Amino acid sequence: QVQLVESGGGLVQAGGSLRLSCVVSGRTFSSYAMGWFRQAPGKERAFVASISWNSGSTYTADSVKGRFTISRDNAKNTVYLQMNSLKPEDTAVYYCARARGPPPGTRVYEYDYWGQGTQVTVSS
Repeated sequence: QVQLVESGGGLVQAGGSLRLSCVVSGRTFSSYAMGWFRQAPGKERAFVASISWNSGSTYTADSVKGRFTISRDNAKNTVYLQMNSLKPEDTAVYYCARARGPPPGTRVYEYDYWGQGTQVTVSS
């Protein structure tokens, strides 16, 4: 059974930073690409960033490029999302997910396991 647990969300002022973490259970974490998505109220879940199994490649959505960075530590079964220069429009529930296979895509259906989400609220 694969379980993903996110943490690190919270309330922050515009211009601030947060680092999200996602711990994945199971011994196969290092074999899979991972991704972060977010969902704002009344909107569809949207891709944020992805990272390959060995951190060799990353991909970031245009909306967060230059502000958000995805990384992972395979020894800790953890994937991170460093978020800097946060804006009110970044407010959403953030989800980590495991990709079905390489290369990691940007569509929800390309990921098979999901965490429960962590709320990020950016005040203006």
